[in-house]
Amino acid sequence: MTSPILHLLKRLSRALGLDTADSFPPGHAYARTRWRPAYFDIASNVPPDEIERRICDAIANTPLVFAHIVNPTPRMQRALFSLLEQRLRLGHRREAAQLAALLIGAYRSTDIVEAMPGLKATIAGTAHLDANERINAVLDFLGNTDTPFDIIEMQ
Repeated sequence: MTSPILHLLKRLSRALGLDTADSFPPGHAYARTRWRPAYFDIASNVPPDEIERRICDAIANTPLVFAHIVNPTPRMQRALFSLLEQRLRLGHRREAAQLAALLIGAYRSTDIVEAMPGLKATIAGTAHLDANERINAVLDFLGNTDTPFDIIEMQ
């Protein structure tokens, strides 16, 4: 008896924006994307495009929050790529290595949508290496591409 009532209250709370969102609404193209609500205070009634924009802004301001996202969307990955590219361009390889480690962690999921052609294969091909070698391989891949951040969007 209480289960239907709780379910109804939960749906009502989400519709009114009283709940904190931790994923896109059911049926969304990136419904498997999840984040920790404690790091992204987003009301549940915010439209999906706005949710994604807010998360991308959070990544741009505090890149390490990327670690709290499961199956980041291509747009979220692009936000991290731009920071990574900036760090590489400025010669801050240590900071870039931190961001590359976040990418490697995100690509552990088999459900992630690849945002850069070849990145998934590069990360998978380094699975047998230690962490530093994997990071260096990813940084080399990102630094050696002809068009450094040739991003694709897959729906």
